[in-house]
Amino acid sequence: MNKKGIVALVFLSILIFTLSVFIGPRLIVPFKLDETAKEIIISIRLPRIIVSILVGAALGSTGAILQGILRNPLADPYILGLSSGAALTAALGLLFNNMFLGLFTLPAFAFLGAIAAGIAVGTLGQKKGNLLPERLLLAGVGLGFLFSAVLMLAMILSTDEGLRRATLWLFGDLSMADWPLIPYGLAFILLGFGLSLWRAKGLNALMLGDEVAYSLGFSPSKERWILFIASGLMTAASVSLGGVVGFIGLLIPHIIRSFVGSDNRVLIPMSALAGGALLCAADTIGRTVAAPMELPSGIITAIIGAPYFLYLLKKKDLLGAS
Repeated sequence: MNKKGIVALVFLSILIFTLSVFIGPRLIVPFKLDETAKEIIISIRLPRIIVSILVGAALGSTGAILQGILRNPLADPYILGLSSGAALTAALGLLFNNMFLGLFTLPAFAFLGAIAAGIAVGTLGQKKGNLLPERLLLAGVGLGFLFSAVLMLAMILSTDEGLRRATLWLFGDLSMADWPLIPYGLAFILLGFGLSLWRAKGLNALMLGDEVAYSLGFSPSKERWILFIASGLMTAASVSLGGVVGFIGLLIPHIIRSFVGSDNRVLIPMSALAGGALLCAADTIGRTVAAPMELPSGIITAIIGAPYFLYLLKKKDLLGAS
């Protein structure tokens, strides 16, 4: 374990979180806050910062979990169709202006979609009660394509305004972040995060193979079910809060693993911290560089993440990683 790397990551994350409070379309100088500046910070920036931290943390830790239970370095929340299911139901609410729950309509739709997708993937991914990595992966990919096709069809049939709002959502739009939404997302993310830390030792055993896990006293099927449920809860909450944000769940665990190793008792919380910091930075960039227009955070993470992931692919041979 690289203790200096952990300390540096914690310091960098705190610095990003702090700077994002003051950087934006209007630069705010600390210790010189008028009433307008205070209102901007409390009503607009702090909710977005908290949501970006929660969403990034959920995606980063979920990516680490799924890469472990599937023993696949390319696994992330999207490869299992969880995000696609959430995106489909949330976008349908936007496309057809079905906002009967007001502010909570979108998060509720997204959460239900992710849970439904998780149940479908889990059902198709099991055999005789055992959750098998290969079946889980194939079920997720297949359902993900199906959800995406239905979503594209709905977008073709939608109104222009609904299409614009859904497009922003699909690229990770945090502009709708608001204080009343945070407690609900926080509760599910904390529940999923707690479950994943509770079974971190089991995840370590799974990464060594089912036979080794059995010999160490773990039930591979039970561990996968618990960890899959934890991943589903965090993914559902993250999409319901901030839309579809790519690359964090895929990229962050690889970066953090190079600093702290593969022990999930450390990897999961550090991936959560780094994921929150990356999305917070991406959101700050998105609302600043083209002000007054905002760029969705998902676009920024893709611009940052894709080249770095290709660099990792060439340097470390991720397809050959365990």
